[in-house]
Amino acid sequence: MIMIENPILPGFNPDPSILRVGSDYYIAVSSFEWLPGIRIYHSTNLAEWTHCTDLLVDQIDLRGNAQDCSIWAPQISYDQGTFYCVFTNVRNTTRPFKDCRNYLMTAPSITGPWRSPIYLNSSGFDPSLYHDPDGRKWLLNALWDYRKTTPNKSVGIVMQEYKETEGLVGPKTNIFSGTDLAKTEAPHLYHHQGYYYLLTAEGGTGSGHSVTVCRSRAITGPYEVDPENPMMSANDRQDSPFQCTGHGSLVQTPEGKWYMSYLMTRPVEGAAILGRETALQEVYWDALGWLRVKNDDTIPDRYLQLPLETHVHKESQIFTDDFAQTLLPEWNGRRLVPHEQWSRLKERPGFLRLMAGESLQSHFDNHLLAIRQKDLCFEAETLLDYKPSHFNQMAGLVLFLNEENYLYLYVTYDETKGRVLRLMKNEKGHFTLFDTCVPLKDQPIQLKVVLEGSQGQFMWRQDQEWQRLPAQSILFLSGGFTGNFIGLCAQDLDQFSGSYADFAYFRYQGKC
Repeated sequence: MIMIENPILPGFNPDPSILRVGSDYYIAVSSFEWLPGIRIYHSTNLAEWTHCTDLLVDQIDLRGNAQDCSIWAPQISYDQGTFYCVFTNVRNTTRPFKDCRNYLMTAPSITGPWRSPIYLNSSGFDPSLYHDPDGRKWLLNALWDYRKTTPNKSVGIVMQEYKETEGLVGPKTNIFSGTDLAKTEAPHLYHHQGYYYLLTAEGGTGSGHSVTVCRSRAITGPYEVDPENPMMSANDRQDSPFQCTGHGSLVQTPEGKWYMSYLMTRPVEGAAILGRETALQEVYWDALGWLRVKNDDTIPDRYLQLPLETHVHKESQIFTDDFAQTLLPEWNGRRLVPHEQWSRLKERPGFLRLMAGESLQSHFDNHLLAIRQKDLCFEAETLLDYKPSHFNQMAGLVLFLNEENYLYLYVTYDETKGRVLRLMKNEKGHFTLFDTCVPLKDQPIQLKVVLEGSQGQFMWRQDQEWQRLPAQSILFLSGGFTGNFIGLCAQDLDQFSGSYADFAYFRYQGKC
């Protein structure tokens, strides 16, 4: 037996859906506005997880979608040689409405080829597909009711039969209206010892996030709620190693043990800068047939004991891309798949050429290439070769949560000083252009950012020691549904794609 440390998927990896097929385990997570979407991780022992593939590489258009929308809560399943994935593309969440579109994809292998998404419905979000032992298939999703006057407009979980040749058929049934925890979503259905067990997320995605379990002898209900509900919650539990625990998904090992993947946060001074991450918890069925955390509490364990013979060493994250021939799969684009149209490796061998796009606040052509922050402390560095000729041309290194929250060190042009280095910040939609305006030599520049907990410091150099800019609090790079990213970007507000910036490398090193 060995001990592993949670989270198993650090950084922005929310809404996990776990699946075992034979000796292989898979976890799918939400991507929201980041593409390629629906990241899939793989493991053979539940301890060591690696990136496996990404779905929706060229099969969806997210341009124009509102912030914190797009790809929500994918669920993966398997039946008779076919992999299934259902997900929501949320276009708008402006109250009182939610404009959602639920889709289904299938493939003969987890790595594809995946069939183009098939539209299902728009009644809510967080869909899941259940394969009943009797051969029927059922689609479940949270139901949204705009008429409700309370902040909670989620009115339960609805279910409808799905047939491969006909799509959704028959009546839509509300099988569970939720508990007093409210905000019922993320349904996952299982059959165990004669019962249908429904796991849902309740209490919202913040501190009240919880796992609710209910059961019924009939798939359509009525469902009785666990008398000790919630099954998992860190709400008002300062002794919990993690916060915001919820969105549970179950898997059984070949040996008969049960584990639950769930999302959680590791706040720094109350701010979840890393976003919502994925952890794993051993669970069991008690004498009355209810699901319990192995520690017989409602809070999770930081460490997980697994029946493995070899030690698994958890190291800090290291990522290096020297931009040789193809972009490494760690990279993500904001509503855009990293593509040769704007992120090029062939025009200048050994360099990444980013064609300039729109501003960092654009919901359409934001030419930003970024990776997840996975450590509470890290260093990230690049070398930029860039020759702007107008103040509307910019390129550099950015810490980016979303369009309303970023910190950007960039090279641009000043009418008096020529090529200069500047720093800008957007915090909760309030823009600041710092007085820093450093004249630069006509040669490449190295840019670096060092993060330690809540403090971030940008640095630069051109044939000299690293020059430090004043440290900044980065607590504002938290909130919403995603986590902080570190990225390279280029903008030209004078002429779209009229200029470009070349980056020689990118290196990320986790420190803690």
